[in-house]
Amino acid sequence: MPYLQYISDQKLIEAVSKVISAIEEASQDTEHLHKNVVDPFSAFFDGVAHNITYDNWLKQEKARQAQKTMQNAIGDFHQEILGSIDGWKNLGPGGGLDVINEKLKIIAEIKNKFNTTKGNHKVKLYDSIKFQLKKPAFQDYTGYYVEIIPYGKKQYNVPFTPPDSSSKKRRPKNNKIRVIDGLSFYKLVSGKELALKELFEVLPAVVADHFKYKLAKDEAIKYFELFKLAFPV
Repeated sequence: MPYLQYISDQKLIEAVSKVISAIEEASQDTEHLHKNVVDPFSAFFDGVAHNITYDNWLKQEKARQAQKTMQNAIGDFHQEILGSIDGWKNLGPGGGLDVINEKLKIIAEIKNKFNTTKGNHKVKLYDSIKFQLKKPAFQDYTGYYVEIIPYGKKQYNVPFTPPDSSSKKRRPKNNKIRVIDGLSFYKLVSGKELALKELFEVLPAVVADHFKYKLAKDEAIKYFELFKLAFPV
């Protein structure tokens, strides 16, 4: 039996593989730490205030930078999963937005968490969706800003009206420009009520079956508790 009913095993395994590869490469890249110059003042005060040695601070900084790489990889993971579901297409980098369904007339930009995009970046995102919808090919489309991990453990699918700090006003309400949580968007894309939950639940099996990493059942249960803290399931 397939891992999931709404995506092929091949596509699922490929998406998981890309996340694992990105994390492994970030962990092994010893030069990565200094590609973006480390602030020595920040490093000094961080180490002193937390009473840790320089070597331990260095380990923590490497882990922090690897975490940033992982977060980017997780965003790409959701884009690839959603774009591989029947009827949907992953637009890839430089595609204007992330995924499209020509039959349902939907285009969407996917972010991993509600606070991934902050401040005026949300205004730019609104303007980007509006720009796409003005194109002749997309005039009848609805554009979604997807927050996979929602604000306040809520489900929502409402007009997207981000505040503009320069004008002190929100962008005007437009029912064709919407913000939606991850649970609701996965349901919209797949037709499955709990598609996102099902995806999370099969990850331990996918990793155990196809990669060198194993996860004990009790450990998997603990991780699922985090899922329940983030989503209304």
